[in-house]
Amino acid sequence: MFVLFGLLIGFAAAIPLGPVNVFVISQTLKRDYSHGLLAGIMTSVMDFVYCLIALVGFFHVSINLEPYLPVMKGFATVLLVIIGCRLIKQSKKMENSAVQEKQVIKPTRPIFGVFALYISNPTLYAFWIAVAGTATAHHLVTNRGWIPIVFAISCSLGSLLWYLILVRYVSKHQHRIRVSAFKKLLVVMGIALICFGLYTCATIFL
Repeated sequence: MFVLFGLLIGFAAAIPLGPVNVFVISQTLKRDYSHGLLAGIMTSVMDFVYCLIALVGFFHVSINLEPYLPVMKGFATVLLVIIGCRLIKQSKKMENSAVQEKQVIKPTRPIFGVFALYISNPTLYAFWIAVAGTATAHHLVTNRGWIPIVFAISCSLGSLLWYLILVRYVSKHQHRIRVSAFKKLLVVMGIALICFGLYTCATIFL
């Protein structure tokens, strides 16, 4: 039962449009399927780590991120604005042969990008703490043997399933996108990331 719950939580949590989804889509569009897939896999790995840490925290220690929230949000703001500006800048450099840029696979880019987005986003900590609290409160997950690890893996697999679907869909339909529309799409995603960053910055003072 708790495995199914974990799969559903992981899948549903990955669907809403946010900085990570925008980053995964942008990696697929401006590079290729492999970069988008790497970003998706890294996201599922981070979900596993966060879920497990949250569960261990509920069972053993008290997690208090309040003193560090302003710094984390500040870092997230800078990171999102930089990535957004890069997308807009790269869209202006694209020519008709721009898609050919996706020849060399640089796995460190999507991996580092997702890692940086995760560690700088306090809402992800809060979400997985809420998931851990719900799972333990309803006795779906207990601190017995491998149960917390299996639950975290099931959450990770749920999010991975979403990103496999997302990256596959974007990659499959990518060739239908004209260069002009392609450039506009990168600009829109860049602006979206900048807006996410500005919103994150505003929450520091709210």
